[in-house]
Amino acid sequence: MPASLALIPVLDLMDGQVVRAFGGRRDEYRPLESALCDSSRPEAVVEGLLALYPFRRIYIADLDAILGRGNHGSVVERLQRLHPDLEFWVDGGFSGTAAAQAWQAAGRGRPVLGSESLAVLPERDAWPAQGVLSLDFRGDDFLGPATLLSHPERWPAEVIVMTLARVGLNAGPDLARLAHIQRLNTACRIYAAGGVRHVDDLAALARAGAAGVLLASALHDGRLSRPELDAFHAAHPTSAASDAKASVPAPDR
Repeated sequence: MPASLALIPVLDLMDGQVVRAFGGRRDEYRPLESALCDSSRPEAVVEGLLALYPFRRIYIADLDAILGRGNHGSVVERLQRLHPDLEFWVDGGFSGTAAAQAWQAAGRGRPVLGSESLAVLPERDAWPAQGVLSLDFRGDDFLGPATLLSHPERWPAEVIVMTLARVGLNAGPDLARLAHIQRLNTACRIYAAGGVRHVDDLAALARAGAAGVLLASALHDGRLSRPELDAFHAAHPTSAASDAKASVPAPDR
C-alpha cells in the first residue's frame, strides 16, 4: 500500500453551478442537491465539503470548457482566493500542453489534461511541471488518442483513471482497470475516479496501491459521512490523515 491514499472531492462545474454527474451523460446533469450544503454554488459546496472533513485537494472538472462553450476560470480564481491552503486540480478541456502550461502559469491550479480533450500524445518533456493526465474511459472505450495507452513511458508522474460509466452510479471502483493501468507504468502515481460507494471501497483502493481517489456522490449522499471517514482514518492513519490540510488537526481516533 502506498504511503497515502489521497481523498479528493470533485466539483463538476456547468453554467456556473456544481452539477451532479452520473454515467458521463452530461446532457442529463442537473444542479447538485447535497446533504452537505443548501446550494449548488461552488463556494457553498466547497464550504460544505470542508465542514465534513479537512480535505487538502479539490478536483474541478470544468464541463463548459471540456464541451467547448466557455470556461470557469474566474470561478477557480475566486475559490483560490477563498481557500488559499487548498490545492486545486483543474480539467479545463486542454487540447494540448501549451494551453495547460498557460493555465498553470496564470496561477489557476494544477492542470489536468483529459485524454478525451487531447488532440495528440504529448512528448514526455512537454507536460507542465505539475500536469496530471486523466485517462478517460466510457465503458470499454478509451476516449482519446490510442497512442496514450501504447506509450505509457510518456505519461507524467500522476495519472487519473477516469471510468465515466461508473461516475455517480454506485457501481464500485473499477479495480481491474486500475490494476491494468498500474502495470503499464509502475513509476506513476495512479488515482481512481468513479464508482466509490462506501468506506470499504476506499480500503480496497488502498490495498490495490492507488495513490488517491476522486469522490463526489458518496460524500453528498452521506454514504461517506464523518464517522465513515474517521473509521477509514483509524484503519489507515497514513492515508486519510495525510490528505487533510496541514493547518487542521487530524480527527480524533
